[in-house]
Amino acid sequence: MTEPRPPWSRRRRRLLLWLGAGAVVGGVGALVLPAEFGVTAAYLGALCAFLLVAAAVVFVAFPGPDTAGALLRSTPVAGAVLVVGVLISLSAEGQPLWWVAAGVGAVWLVSALWLARSG
Repeated sequence: MTEPRPPWSRRRRRLLLWLGAGAVVGGVGALVLPAEFGVTAAYLGALCAFLLVAAAVVFVAFPGPDTAGALLRSTPVAGAVLVVGVLISLSAEGQPLWWVAAGVGAVWLVSALWLARSG
């Protein structure tokens, strides 16, 4: 049998709570506020909802302390970031931001491979 996962820390639960609250407030603000503010509220609410899902996935995939260190040493995640960054860079012509994202993915992958080799 597998051992049970450790409970999430207070900080993780608080982060998820605040992101969920931001998503709800942004959605309500999109309905209540005037047009230009409502659109901004909708974007911020959608960003909070996206970050909520991403954080929940990371917290489930990397339980326990040192989540940042585990992500830094994760070569599959770093490789996926590099591949997605390169593919988006090639499809979005002339957008230097995506090349920067691909470069960050490459640096992340090299550091993850180095940490995996030396650890």
